Amino acid sequence: MLVTGHTGFKGAWLTVWLRQMGAKVTGYSLAPVTQPNLFTLAGIEALCDSHLGDIRDASQLAALVKDTRPEIVFHLAAQPLVRASYRQPLETYATNVMGTANLLDSLRDVASVKVAVMITTDKVYRNNEWEWPYRESDVLGGHDPYSASKAACEVVIESYRKAFLAKQGVAVASARAGNVIGGGDWSEDRLIPDAVRAWQASEVLQIRRPLAVRPWQHVLEPLCGYLQLAEHLYGQPALAGAYNFGPQSQEAATVQEVIDQARAVYKRGDVCYGDGQEGLHEAGLLALDIAKSTHTLGFRPRWPLKQCIEQTFAWYRAQAEGADARVLCAKDIALYEAST
Repeated sequence: MLVTGHTGFKGAWLTVWLRQMGAKVTGYSLAPVTQPNLFTLAGIEALCDSHLGDIRDASQLAALVKDTRPEIVFHLAAQPLVRASYRQPLETYATNVMGTANLLDSLRDVASVKVAVMITTDKVYRNNEWEWPYRESDVLGGHDPYSASKAACEVVIESYRKAFLAKQGVAVASARAGNVIGGGDWSEDRLIPDAVRAWQASEVLQIRRPLAVRPWQHVLEPLCGYLQLAEHLYGQPALAGAYNFGPQSQEAATVQEVIDQARAVYKRGDVCYGDGQEGLHEAGLLALDIAKSTHTLGFRPRWPLKQCIEQTFAWYRAQAEGADARVLCAKDIALYEAST
Protein backbone atom coordinates (compact mmCIF):
# COMPACT_ATOMS: atom_id res chain seq x y z
CA MET A 1 0.00 0.00 0.00
CA LEU A 2 1.40 3.41 -0.98
CA VAL A 3 0.60 6.63 0.90
CA THR A 4 1.96 9.84 -0.55
CA GLY A 5 2.12 12.69 1.93
CA HIS A 6 2.67 10.37 4.90
CA THR A 7 4.72 13.04 6.69
CA GLY A 8 1.76 15.44 6.74
CA PHE A 9 -1.08 15.72 9.24
CA LYS A 10 -3.67 13.53 7.50
CA GLY A 11 -1.06 11.20 6.05
CA ALA A 12 0.42 10.49 9.47
CA TRP A 13 -3.01 9.69 10.95
CA LEU A 14 -3.79 7.44 7.96
CA THR A 15 -0.51 5.58 8.34
CA VAL A 16 -1.23 4.89 12.03
CA TRP A 17 -4.69 3.59 11.17
CA LEU A 18 -3.50 1.43 8.28
CA ARG A 19 -0.80 -0.16 10.41
CA GLN A 20 -3.35 -0.93 13.13
CA MET A 21 -5.35 -2.70 10.42
CA GLY A 22 -2.31 -4.80 9.55
CA ALA A 23 -1.43 -3.12 6.25
CA LYS A 24 2.10 -2.94 4.90
CA VAL A 25 2.61 0.75 4.11
CA THR A 26 5.13 2.51 1.90
CA GLY A 27 5.28 6.28 2.38
CA TYR A 28 6.56 8.90 -0.06
CA SER A 29 6.69 12.59 0.83
CA LEU A 30 8.77 15.65 1.49
CA ALA A 31 10.18 16.01 4.98
CA PRO A 32 7.76 17.50 7.54
CA VAL A 33 7.39 21.25 7.10
CA THR A 34 6.33 22.26 10.63
CA GLN A 35 7.98 22.05 14.00
CA PRO A 36 6.60 20.24 15.91
CA ASN A 37 4.93 17.72 13.60
CA LEU A 38 2.92 14.54 14.03
CA PHE A 39 5.21 12.45 11.81
CA THR A 40 8.10 12.88 14.25
CA LEU A 41 6.11 12.89 17.50
CA ALA A 42 4.19 9.71 16.63
CA GLY A 43 7.22 7.90 15.21
CA ILE A 44 5.53 7.34 11.84
CA GLU A 45 8.85 6.41 10.21
CA ALA A 46 8.87 3.22 12.28
CA LEU A 47 5.41 2.26 11.03
CA CYS A 48 6.17 2.20 7.32
CA ASP A 49 8.78 1.94 4.62
CA SER A 50 9.38 5.69 4.57
CA HIS A 51 10.87 7.48 1.56
CA LEU A 52 11.52 11.21 1.43
CA GLY A 53 11.01 12.64 -2.03
CA ASP A 54 9.13 15.15 -4.13
CA ILE A 55 6.09 14.17 -6.22
CA ARG A 56 7.35 16.66 -8.79
CA ASP A 57 10.25 14.28 -9.39
CA ALA A 58 8.54 11.99 -11.90
CA SER A 59 11.42 9.55 -12.35
CA GLN A 60 12.02 9.00 -8.62
CA LEU A 61 8.31 8.53 -7.99
CA ALA A 62 7.90 6.11 -10.90
CA ALA A 63 10.89 4.08 -9.71
CA LEU A 64 9.39 3.77 -6.23
CA VAL A 65 6.03 2.60 -7.59
CA LYS A 66 7.72 0.09 -9.85
CA ASP A 67 9.87 -1.26 -7.01
CA THR A 68 7.17 -1.47 -4.32
CA ARG A 69 4.30 -2.60 -6.58
CA PRO A 70 1.42 -1.42 -4.35
CA GLU A 71 -2.13 -2.71 -4.70
CA ILE A 72 -3.77 0.39 -3.23
CA VAL A 73 -2.58 3.99 -3.48
CA PHE A 74 -3.69 6.89 -1.29
CA HIS A 75 -2.50 10.21 -2.72
CA LEU A 76 -2.38 12.94 -0.07
CA ALA A 77 0.85 14.76 -0.96
CA ALA A 78 0.11 18.38 -1.86
CA GLN A 79 0.67 22.05 -1.18
CA PRO A 80 -2.46 22.26 1.02
CA LEU A 81 -2.74 25.89 2.12
CA VAL A 82 -4.84 28.63 0.51
CA ARG A 83 -2.83 31.61 1.70
CA ALA A 84 0.49 29.94 0.88
CA SER A 85 -0.80 29.44 -2.67
CA TYR A 86 -1.03 33.21 -3.12
CA ARG A 87 2.62 33.55 -2.14
CA GLN A 88 3.79 30.58 -4.21
CA PRO A 89 1.33 30.01 -7.08
CA LEU A 90 3.74 28.27 -9.45
CA GLU A 91 4.95 25.90 -6.75
CA THR A 92 1.33 25.17 -5.84
CA TYR A 93 0.38 24.34 -9.43
CA ALA A 94 3.55 22.31 -9.99
CA THR A 95 3.03 20.27 -6.83
CA ASN A 96 -0.71 19.78 -6.97
CA VAL A 97 -1.32 19.41 -10.70
CA MET A 98 1.89 17.98 -12.14
CA GLY A 99 2.62 16.03 -8.96
CA THR A 100 -0.75 14.33 -9.30
CA ALA A 101 -0.15 13.69 -12.99
CA ASN A 102 3.26 12.21 -12.19
CA LEU A 103 1.73 9.77 -9.72
CA LEU A 104 -1.06 8.72 -12.07
CA ASP A 105 1.39 8.24 -14.90
CA SER A 106 3.62 6.11 -12.66
CA LEU A 107 0.72 3.69 -12.19
CA ARG A 108 0.50 2.88 -15.89
CA ASP A 109 1.59 -0.65 -16.71
CA VAL A 110 2.14 -1.55 -13.04
CA ALA A 111 0.01 -4.68 -12.85
CA SER A 112 -0.20 -4.81 -9.06
CA VAL A 113 -2.21 -1.60 -8.73
CA LYS A 114 -5.96 -2.10 -8.28
CA VAL A 115 -7.15 1.12 -6.59
CA ALA A 116 -6.02 4.75 -6.44
CA VAL A 117 -7.78 7.16 -4.07
CA MET A 118 -6.73 10.69 -5.00
CA ILE A 119 -7.38 13.28 -2.30
CA THR A 120 -8.38 16.74 -3.49
CA THR A 121 -10.52 19.17 -1.43
CA ASP A 122 -13.96 20.63 -0.83
CA LYS A 123 -12.70 23.79 -2.54
CA VAL A 124 -12.68 22.31 -6.07
CA TYR A 125 -16.15 23.70 -6.79
CA ARG A 126 -16.83 27.05 -8.45
CA ASN A 127 -18.00 28.86 -5.35
CA ASN A 128 -21.25 30.73 -5.93
CA GLU A 129 -21.65 31.76 -2.27
CA TRP A 130 -25.02 30.03 -2.17
CA GLU A 131 -26.60 28.15 0.73
CA TRP A 132 -26.88 24.79 -1.06
CA PRO A 133 -24.25 22.10 -0.43
CA TYR A 134 -22.12 21.27 -3.47
CA ARG A 135 -22.62 17.93 -5.20
CA GLU A 136 -20.07 15.95 -7.18
CA SER A 137 -21.84 16.96 -10.40
CA ASP A 138 -21.50 20.70 -9.75
CA VAL A 139 -19.15 22.86 -11.81
CA LEU A 140 -15.47 22.91 -10.84
CA GLY A 141 -13.55 26.15 -10.38
CA GLY A 142 -11.23 28.09 -8.12
CA HIS A 143 -10.47 31.73 -7.34
CA ASP A 144 -7.25 31.26 -5.39
CA PRO A 145 -4.34 29.21 -6.80
CA TYR A 146 -4.86 26.40 -4.28
CA SER A 147 -8.52 25.87 -5.18
CA ALA A 148 -7.80 26.23 -8.90
CA SER A 149 -4.93 23.74 -8.71
CA LYS A 150 -7.13 21.17 -6.99
CA ALA A 151 -9.93 21.69 -9.53
CA ALA A 152 -7.32 21.10 -12.23
CA CYS A 153 -6.31 17.92 -10.41
CA GLU A 154 -9.86 16.67 -10.80
CA VAL A 155 -9.63 17.11 -14.58
CA VAL A 156 -6.28 15.30 -14.66
CA ILE A 157 -7.62 12.46 -12.51
CA GLU A 158 -10.65 11.96 -14.75
CA SER A 159 -8.49 12.07 -17.86
CA TYR A 160 -6.05 9.41 -16.61
CA ARG A 161 -8.92 7.24 -15.43
CA LYS A 162 -10.68 7.33 -18.79
CA ALA A 163 -7.67 7.38 -21.12
CA PHE A 164 -5.42 4.85 -19.41
CA LEU A 165 -6.10 3.38 -16.00
CA ALA A 166 -9.66 2.06 -16.31
CA LYS A 167 -8.56 -0.05 -19.28
CA GLN A 168 -5.70 -1.34 -17.16
CA GLY A 169 -8.12 -2.41 -14.43
CA VAL A 170 -7.22 0.35 -11.96
CA ALA A 171 -10.18 1.96 -10.17
CA VAL A 172 -9.35 5.66 -9.74
CA ALA A 173 -11.45 7.95 -7.55
CA SER A 174 -11.12 11.48 -6.23
CA ALA A 175 -12.08 12.28 -2.64
CA ARG A 176 -13.23 15.80 -1.80
CA ALA A 177 -13.11 16.35 1.96
CA GLY A 178 -14.22 19.25 4.11
CA ASN A 179 -12.19 21.30 6.59
CA VAL A 180 -10.38 18.82 8.83
CA ILE A 181 -9.46 19.27 12.48
CA GLY A 182 -7.79 16.95 14.96
CA GLY A 183 -4.79 16.61 17.21
CA GLY A 184 -1.34 16.85 15.70
CA ASP A 185 -1.83 19.60 13.13
CA TRP A 186 0.59 22.52 13.44
CA SER A 187 0.15 23.98 9.95
CA GLU A 188 0.16 27.73 9.42
CA ASP A 189 -3.05 29.65 8.73
CA ARG A 190 -5.37 26.92 9.95
CA LEU A 191 -7.98 27.74 12.53
CA ILE A 192 -7.39 25.16 15.25
CA PRO A 193 -3.57 25.11 15.04
CA ASP A 194 -3.60 28.92 15.18
CA ALA A 195 -5.86 28.77 18.24
CA VAL A 196 -3.68 26.19 19.98
CA ARG A 197 -0.51 28.21 19.34
CA ALA A 198 -2.06 31.46 20.52
CA TRP A 199 -3.76 30.12 23.63
CA GLN A 200 -0.86 27.96 24.77
CA ALA A 201 1.30 31.11 24.57
CA SER A 202 -1.40 33.23 26.32
CA GLU A 203 -1.73 35.36 23.20
CA VAL A 204 -4.80 36.77 21.46
CA LEU A 205 -6.11 34.68 18.56
CA GLN A 206 -6.69 36.87 15.49
CA ILE A 207 -9.65 35.82 13.33
CA ARG A 208 -9.98 37.40 9.88
CA ARG A 209 -13.36 36.05 8.76
CA PRO A 210 -15.50 35.00 11.71
CA LEU A 211 -18.65 34.48 9.62
CA ALA A 212 -17.09 32.19 7.00
CA VAL A 213 -18.96 28.84 6.91
CA ARG A 214 -17.10 25.56 6.43
CA PRO A 215 -17.89 21.80 6.61
CA TRP A 216 -15.75 21.06 9.67
CA GLN A 217 -14.98 17.43 10.54
CA HIS A 218 -12.53 15.44 12.64
CA VAL A 219 -9.64 13.98 10.65
CA LEU A 220 -10.88 10.44 11.27
CA GLU A 221 -14.13 11.13 9.39
CA PRO A 222 -12.65 11.62 5.90
CA LEU A 223 -9.98 8.98 6.54
CA CYS A 224 -12.76 6.50 7.28
CA GLY A 225 -14.37 7.61 4.02
CA TYR A 226 -11.15 7.06 2.09
CA LEU A 227 -10.83 3.56 3.53
CA GLN A 228 -14.44 2.73 2.70
CA LEU A 229 -13.95 4.08 -0.81
CA ALA A 230 -10.82 1.97 -1.37
CA GLU A 231 -12.59 -1.14 -0.09
CA HIS A 232 -15.57 -0.65 -2.39
CA LEU A 233 -13.41 0.15 -5.42
CA TYR A 234 -11.32 -2.98 -4.87
CA GLY A 235 -14.38 -5.16 -5.32
CA GLN A 236 -16.43 -2.88 -7.58
CA PRO A 237 -14.14 -0.84 -9.87
CA ALA A 238 -17.17 0.51 -11.74
CA LEU A 239 -17.76 2.79 -8.73
CA ALA A 240 -14.72 4.89 -9.69
CA GLY A 241 -15.45 8.61 -9.75
CA ALA A 242 -15.64 11.64 -7.44
CA TYR A 243 -16.91 11.50 -3.85
CA ASN A 244 -17.58 14.15 -1.21
CA PHE A 245 -16.76 13.49 2.44
CA GLY A 246 -17.98 15.91 5.06
CA PRO A 247 -20.35 16.37 7.98
CA GLN A 248 -24.10 16.37 7.73
CA SER A 249 -25.29 19.62 6.16
CA GLN A 250 -26.66 20.99 9.44
CA GLU A 251 -23.22 20.56 11.04
CA ALA A 252 -21.56 23.17 8.79
CA ALA A 253 -20.63 26.08 11.05
CA THR A 254 -19.07 29.52 11.04
CA VAL A 255 -15.52 30.14 12.18
CA GLN A 256 -16.87 32.05 15.17
CA GLU A 257 -19.13 29.17 16.18
CA VAL A 258 -16.17 26.80 16.11
CA ILE A 259 -14.01 29.14 18.16
CA ASP A 260 -16.78 29.75 20.68
CA GLN A 261 -17.08 26.01 21.21
CA ALA A 262 -13.29 25.65 21.34
CA ARG A 263 -13.02 28.32 24.04
CA ALA A 264 -15.69 26.53 26.08
CA VAL A 265 -13.66 23.31 25.87
CA TYR A 266 -10.26 24.97 26.44
CA LYS A 267 -11.68 27.00 29.36
CA ARG A 268 -9.74 30.09 28.32
CA GLY A 269 -8.45 31.90 25.27
CA ASP A 270 -8.68 35.50 24.07
CA VAL A 271 -9.97 36.22 20.56
CA CYS A 272 -10.06 39.30 18.34
CA TYR A 273 -12.57 39.04 15.49
CA GLY A 274 -11.98 40.96 12.27
CA ASP A 275 -14.70 42.35 10.03
CA GLY A 276 -14.12 39.83 7.24
CA GLN A 277 -12.79 42.44 4.82
CA GLU A 278 -9.06 42.27 5.40
CA GLY A 279 -6.65 39.95 3.68
CA LEU A 280 -6.77 37.88 0.53
CA HIS A 281 -9.95 36.50 -1.03
CA GLU A 282 -11.32 33.33 0.54
CA ALA A 283 -14.72 31.69 0.06
CA GLY A 284 -17.38 32.81 2.51
CA LEU A 285 -19.90 29.97 2.36
CA LEU A 286 -19.04 26.33 1.65
CA ALA A 287 -20.83 23.07 2.40
CA LEU A 288 -20.78 19.59 0.86
CA ASP A 289 -23.56 17.20 -0.14
CA ILE A 290 -22.48 13.70 0.95
CA ALA A 291 -25.52 11.81 -0.37
CA LYS A 292 -23.46 9.92 -2.96
CA SER A 293 -20.93 8.68 -0.39
CA THR A 294 -23.73 7.75 1.98
CA HIS A 295 -25.81 5.80 -0.54
CA THR A 296 -22.94 4.24 -2.50
CA LEU A 297 -20.38 3.54 0.22
CA GLY A 298 -22.41 3.57 3.42
CA PHE A 299 -20.37 6.54 4.69
CA ARG A 300 -21.97 8.31 7.64
CA PRO A 301 -20.27 10.88 9.88
CA ARG A 302 -20.02 9.59 13.44
CA TRP A 303 -18.96 12.60 15.49
CA PRO A 304 -20.96 15.85 15.72
CA LEU A 305 -18.99 19.10 15.67
CA LYS A 306 -19.01 19.44 19.46
CA GLN A 307 -17.33 16.05 19.87
CA CYS A 308 -14.85 16.81 17.07
CA ILE A 309 -13.73 19.91 18.95
CA GLU A 310 -13.64 18.14 22.31
CA GLN A 311 -11.50 15.28 20.97
CA THR A 312 -9.17 17.69 19.20
CA PHE A 313 -8.44 19.85 22.23
CA ALA A 314 -8.19 16.85 24.53
CA TRP A 315 -5.47 15.52 22.20
CA TYR A 316 -3.48 18.77 22.23
CA ARG A 317 -3.83 19.16 26.00
CA ALA A 318 -2.66 15.60 26.69
CA GLN A 319 0.24 15.88 24.27
CA ALA A 320 1.36 19.17 25.82
CA GLU A 321 1.32 17.43 29.21
CA GLY A 322 3.66 14.72 27.94
CA ALA A 323 1.42 11.98 26.53
CA ASP A 324 2.73 9.91 23.62
CA ALA A 325 1.32 11.20 20.32
CA ARG A 326 0.94 7.77 18.74
CA VAL A 327 -0.90 6.47 21.78
CA LEU A 328 -3.25 9.47 21.63
CA CYS A 329 -3.96 8.77 17.96
CA ALA A 330 -4.61 5.10 18.70
CA LYS A 331 -7.04 6.03 21.49
CA ASP A 332 -8.97 8.37 19.20
CA ILE A 333 -9.10 5.71 16.47
CA ALA A 334 -10.42 3.13 18.96
CA LEU A 335 -13.05 5.58 20.20
CA TYR A 336 -14.07 6.43 16.66
CA GLU A 337 -14.31 2.78 15.63
CA ALA A 338 -16.57 2.14 18.61
CA SER A 339 -18.86 5.05 17.68
CA THR A 340 -22.04 4.71 15.66
